[in-house]
Amino acid sequence: MAKLDSAASLSQMRDQLKVRNSELSSKDSPQSTIQVKVTMATCGIASGSRPVFDYMKEELGKRNIPALVTKVGCMGFCYAEPTIEITMPGKAPVMFGFVNTKKADEIIERFIRKGETIEGVIPMNYEIA
Repeated sequence: MAKLDSAASLSQMRDQLKVRNSELSSKDSPQSTIQVKVTMATCGIASGSRPVFDYMKEELGKRNIPALVTKVGCMGFCYAEPTIEITMPGKAPVMFGFVNTKKADEIIERFIRKGETIEGVIPMNYEIA
């Protein structure tokens, strides 16, 4: 997060957040935007999910990729923490395990931007209704 050193920089940040928020809220539904869920239960935090959450939120914004990044509780993959779930519009969620900031960068560039399949996917054992 940028350091605020004046009222003008605070106003500028507010304006940027308003634009970003209006872009996300103007969508018909949450399913029409990229969703990134970072597990932030005790096991996730202990394994390093906080820097991953901060990195995803900051980098997606820097790269002008409209996405909703949220913190979630346990998803049951404690052995693979930190984990994140990415849901691309109109597609099933994909869970990634053992994510650090380097892996998060690869997920942004290759999976989100280019739609490539990459290593680190945790197979799902349920169906989305």
